Amino acid sequence: MRILIGADIVPTEFNEQWFIAGDAEKLVGKELKQIIDSADLRIYNMEVPLTDVERPIKKAGPNLIAKTATVAGYKALKADILTIANNHVMDQDTQGFINSLKVLDEAGIERIGGGLDEKQARAPYILLAEGKRIGIYACCENEFSTIEDYGVGTNGFDPLYTPDALYELKKEVDYLIVLYHGGKEQYRYPSPMLKKRCRKMVEKGVDLIICTHTHCVGCEEDYLGAKIVYGIGNFVFVKHDNEYWSNGMLVSLDVEKNGVKVGYIPFEKDGGGIKYSSDTSILKGFYDRTEEIKKDGVVESKFLELARSYD
Repeated sequence: MRILIGADIVPTEFNEQWFIAGDAEKLVGKELKQIIDSADLRIYNMEVPLTDVERPIKKAGPNLIAKTATVAGYKALKADILTIANNHVMDQDTQGFINSLKVLDEAGIERIGGGLDEKQARAPYILLAEGKRIGIYACCENEFSTIEDYGVGTNGFDPLYTPDALYELKKEVDYLIVLYHGGKEQYRYPSPMLKKRCRKMVEKGVDLIICTHTHCVGCEEDYLGAKIVYGIGNFVFVKHDNEYWSNGMLVSLDVEKNGVKVGYIPFEKDGGGIKYSSDTSILKGFYDRTEEIKKDGVVESKFLELARSYD
């Protein structure tokens, strides 16, 4: 069984018409569309409320919104599951969030990482593949969207709850994936705190952590036999034209009887959409940074350098 996991999908002014028309080939190109179509399960991050009513909340950063008709694009990209654990899905207040759930339900798209109550928000998705029970859990950093703040919303990471919940969930599954929305935007390394959180989740039994939110390709860490991926860029979120937003990766999981093989599929910006990329520098940079963070003190020194750049 092959599972594809991608990061942020947000319709923008550059491609809204293709989302509404459900034109996957315009959005991701012919080659990448074939890769997506051939997978058995596809999971993406829906980082925007789907609503036709503007009611922006007070927050730092932009208030995103996408027309309900753009759900056709998510369907065209064969989205089986959308994680809504992120910092934008509540941007148009509770009406936008509730409408988004309604739109996804009507489209037949599963969701994880958020809901109308705490039980829904924290519920994992469990599937059976090659005789294995695969658990998928989604959570995010606490920025403008969590159920604790609004009564509805996302599953915020809670250091007093989340690690123990994952420990209990691992008892029910053979392989546990966490989709964690957090980190520093446009920064290719983990912060010391993110590294600490992810390692703690691994110590509780998680086998794979995929971090999104940074809008750029980062690096990975192998820890206690598990894999932590610190940033895979956006998926279909064409907005800024810079070195960070220009490319990304899909994570490919091949679930076999003897284990789960993790791989990466690079892509690059292509006008208002993206396309499969043969640019070897995308993965080379990813693996070079992976080697960097193996050295003692690098994660801390890189983050200190970033902090000082804001002085």
